[in-house]
Amino acid sequence: EGIVLGRVCLFNENRHSNLPIYKVEGSGVEKEHRRVDRALKVTTERLEEIRADVEKTLGKAESEIFNAQKMILADQSVVKKIHDLIDRENVNAETAISRAFDYFENAIRKLSQEHFKERASDIAELKGRLLDFLGNMKPSLQCAGLEHCQKGKHRIVVADELTPSMTVELDISDVKGFVTEKGGKNSHGAILARSLGVPAVSGLSGLREIIGCGTELIVDGYKGEVIVWPSEDRKKNVQDILLRKKKHKHTEMVAPIEGFSVMANINSFADVAEALEMQAEGIGLYRTEMDLIANSRLLSEDELYEKYTAVLKAMEGEIVFFRLFDIGSDKVLPFLEIQKEQNPALGWRGLRLLLGKKDLFATQARALARASVNSPVWVLYPMVVDLEQFLAARRFFMEQIADLKIGEIKHGVLFEVPSACLAADELMKYADFASIGTNDLIQYMFAVDRDNELVAYDYHVERPVFWELMANLVQVAKHRGKMISVCGEMAGDVEQIGKLYDIGIRRVSVSARRIPEIRRIGAKKIKGGK
Repeated sequence: EGIVLGRVCLFNENRHSNLPIYKVEGSGVEKEHRRVDRALKVTTERLEEIRADVEKTLGKAESEIFNAQKMILADQSVVKKIHDLIDRENVNAETAISRAFDYFENAIRKLSQEHFKERASDIAELKGRLLDFLGNMKPSLQCAGLEHCQKGKHRIVVADELTPSMTVELDISDVKGFVTEKGGKNSHGAILARSLGVPAVSGLSGLREIIGCGTELIVDGYKGEVIVWPSEDRKKNVQDILLRKKKHKHTEMVAPIEGFSVMANINSFADVAEALEMQAEGIGLYRTEMDLIANSRLLSEDELYEKYTAVLKAMEGEIVFFRLFDIGSDKVLPFLEIQKEQNPALGWRGLRLLLGKKDLFATQARALARASVNSPVWVLYPMVVDLEQFLAARRFFMEQIADLKIGEIKHGVLFEVPSACLAADELMKYADFASIGTNDLIQYMFAVDRDNELVAYDYHVERPVFWELMANLVQVAKHRGKMISVCGEMAGDVEQIGKLYDIGIRRVSVSARRIPEIRRIGAKKIKGGK
């Protein structure tokens, strides 16, 4: 995600176009075998260096990308095919490696499932790494030989495919964005781009046929859109957006105020730094499913435990609300093989899905329980529909952790389904805390699809009945003596904060960059300001 305006730098896709191709015989055959073995050894060692560096800077799960690549290089079917080509056809190492990896890449790209097809980029990248070693080359940025080439600095890098090499090994500290012709949002390169916070759009076939070095682009990672040679009006619009973001980023910090707590929403451990910088009073929504989306696979109990522990330790005792995996509807993960539904927003999602995929639920429950030894864990149950479902889920959670040494664990309800709101008094009797997810609550309460342009005008909160429902939830929580917060987009809306305060909301959770402004409005309300 993100939006950026800039000029193009083209990634050098042709550095292997003039590879040496020759026949070998006699002692030359053995020499080529040794060159292959040396290339495999050195490339594997380099991958391990990158893996260790990525684990340190981005996290263990992200670093597993490079473990997977190491495993490919160690796969005997791959190694054997390369050596067999040298023996059988008397070709040199470069030719054997190119043909062997092309064979495997083409086979993977023919698979029907998109999730597996995207792994073909790993094969292509490994081929490039081996050929770079044999030819003593390095990945590079090129601007068609122009003397003013910026080497990607303050530029948008355009390439055939976004690879882990490009995002990790190149100096991208000043790269503004990435655009590629191949690859999807679950490719390893895209995963790393998200971790690095670089706006990226992929899958624009034929783009390089209509642009060149220096072409001006707008890259909109929110919409998945690239505008070539944008108009002055569009450019000004983007510049205004970026200026507002810059102002928000450099906004003078506003210290926490008594009587109105502002927490942060995060997608991963990488977001914690900004939350701390903005002096967030805890994490009011950790979207734990984003860790699975970012890694394009299920994570083990140990991997989840490490992530959750890292967040708890970084927050140093502040409250952290861990929303259980909220999967389904707009977050269908291909590796879970969830059947396509006609109406996914009303289908197998949230708590329903977790109770249907109990192995997934159990793994997360155990990871959270183990992490609770470090600091209290506040577990937020998504898409709760009634008391019976909540109690069943909480009971299952506790059964799965019965054999573990645990710390304090609290169980909370996320109010986002009208039926749960109507049963709020019963639910709050048993729940330890609650949060209101206004995004889905508005959608379900008024039967309006928030992603449908035809009815977008009707997705709003200017209806008395909505505020009556919100006020009732606050009163129920107060009656039961339980904490309640708001974590939806509404919590970060400067137009609505005053109303939330007026009905009794004293704790909200917003994007970290919104914290100073929301805290200022809260301070004004406390002082009786308008």
